[in-house]
Amino acid sequence: MSNNKDWKGNKKTTFATLGASSHSTTERQKHDYYATDPIAIEHLLKLETFSNVWECACGEGHLSKVLINHGIHGRSSDLIDRGFGDTGVDFLGLDIQEWGGDVITNPPFKYAKEFVLKALQIIPTGNKVAMFLRVQFLESKDRKQLFVDFPPKYLFVSSSRIQCAINGYFSNNEGSAVSYCWFVWEKGFKGDTIIKWFN
Repeated sequence: MSNNKDWKGNKKTTFATLGASSHSTTERQKHDYYATDPIAIEHLLKLETFSNVWECACGEGHLSKVLINHGIHGRSSDLIDRGFGDTGVDFLGLDIQEWGGDVITNPPFKYAKEFVLKALQIIPTGNKVAMFLRVQFLESKDRKQLFVDFPPKYLFVSSSRIQCAINGYFSNNEGSAVSYCWFVWEKGFKGDTIIKWFN
């Protein structure tokens, strides 16, 4: 049996390729800021309708500007001042009873579950929350309970890789090894989640 191997990487290389934060060859951005290519929300808006949208982790406005162009933007905010929207706004700590619209964002991944729960808490029944997240958000026992209690109505999986650029530097990115999808909740929905693919 030959000892020659085509694969010259190791376990660390594998995890880095898959985008596992604790094994990455480079340190993750301090505030988990990975800007979303606006094409992602253009695809979403062809699949679902939204109104009066709050982009609550807006960064430099990559998603918000598309919402504005489509006439459905309600508010943009972020904890960090990146030159766009209302800054210094801690969405998770904000004392707000209700947002009379929908919520769309790509939240910091380490707080994604908390962003989902907060968004669902403040919107009226029948309104929507859409989060652009890695497909691996489906994993873990802790998040399983989230999906049991609050099943998404749709998972829109990107069949082509869409970039999320560290610090918004898309020109420095050569592509992505990470698979993303839109998780879409409709408050009050209790059926089985439907999975669809786009692009």
